Amino acid sequence: MAKDAPLDSQGVVRLFEQYVIPNYGRFPVALVRGEGSYVWDAEGNRYLDLFPGWGCGLLGHCPAPVVRAVQDQVARLIHVPNTWYTELQGRWAEALSKRSFGGQAFFCNSGTEANEAAIKLVRLHTPKNRYKIITFEGGFHGRTLGSTAATAQPKYHEGLGPLMAGFVYAPHGDLAAVEALIDDETAAIMIEPIQGEGGIRVPPEGFLQGLRRLADEHNLLLVFDEVQTGFGRTGDWFAYQHFGVTPDIMTLAKAVCGGLAGAAMLTTAQIAPSLRPGMHAATFGGNPIAASAGIAAIEMIERQGLLENARKISDVFRARLTEIQQECEIVREVRLVGLMIGIELAIAGAPIVKACLARRLLINCTHQTVIRLLPALNLTEEQAHEACDLLSEVLKEQASRGNGQS
Repeated sequence: MAKDAPLDSQGVVRLFEQYVIPNYGRFPVALVRGEGSYVWDAEGNRYLDLFPGWGCGLLGHCPAPVVRAVQDQVARLIHVPNTWYTELQGRWAEALSKRSFGGQAFFCNSGTEANEAAIKLVRLHTPKNRYKIITFEGGFHGRTLGSTAATAQPKYHEGLGPLMAGFVYAPHGDLAAVEALIDDETAAIMIEPIQGEGGIRVPPEGFLQGLRRLADEHNLLLVFDEVQTGFGRTGDWFAYQHFGVTPDIMTLAKAVCGGLAGAAMLTTAQIAPSLRPGMHAATFGGNPIAASAGIAAIEMIERQGLLENARKISDVFRARLTEIQQECEIVREVRLVGLMIGIELAIAGAPIVKACLARRLLINCTHQTVIRLLPALNLTEEQAHEACDLLSEVLKEQASRGNGQS
């Protein structure tokens, strides 16, 4: 079969219009190649990507150690079911365990799957009459029905009812409200240590520590959804280490395989046996390709000192964005922990994203007014300054057009 000539961006758009379900809002650009923090479109234009892979590109596009590991593994063994042992999956679990709170791992393919596993584990580990899980307004836990029910944002519930029962929503940061919701049917508290999709919301000082105390006092499980915060994003391996609060269960995804699909749920050796055989599974979970990528990603972070680099580049962004805030009236607040960055605006963020795209800078807007940046851990200082220069131009341009209403 003769190979068709590559399509330009508009040709790809037309192909999607005919054959792909339109359940995503997409930019009219077809991306074809990536390297580090840069990506190229079908026309050869280069973009600086500060939101690589929706946060999955923690190591940038096509990180060389991960590429080599996958290329080697794909010629050896691509997939076997989890009715067999593979050394790679065991080594991957060991690597995650030793860098976190110990214990054991269940592997799957996405953040919502990891959270579904956590929800099941909570119910399996606690008495049958205790099934309720407290989650938080503004939080986000995934797109499957269980994870959607755990997400305390009504916009994600529209048209999907009745939702799975058992989730109780608390205001984020309100410890007294959480305590008031605990009853004889409560089994767990589930929270993102830093809300990602909710606008890079950092918890008030002492809040996570207070949740740990409540969980201990009431014999509840504390679940941290670290799908976005985990694996180095905050400058520590996991966000719970940044706050000094250890959960009973932790979910991971996005970045754990250096850009490939992969996810995990970690829990203690005491709790893990409750997820007994036959109660949960993931056909592709922990497959040899994902495991080899996951191990290579860990090794790359450590060998290249990327946690240290994340903290250094975070300081660059903090200084530059604080300066921009002082100069630009539409910037209300800058929030960041490591390379998890939110810029709260007084106006809608979508036009900012579009204007940055025109300048070949890729960013994200979440919660309507928050510019969200999730740069790669190996972003350079030069690239950070380049991005801030472009973003500053766009924000000041928007402010000068009279869009700075509060």
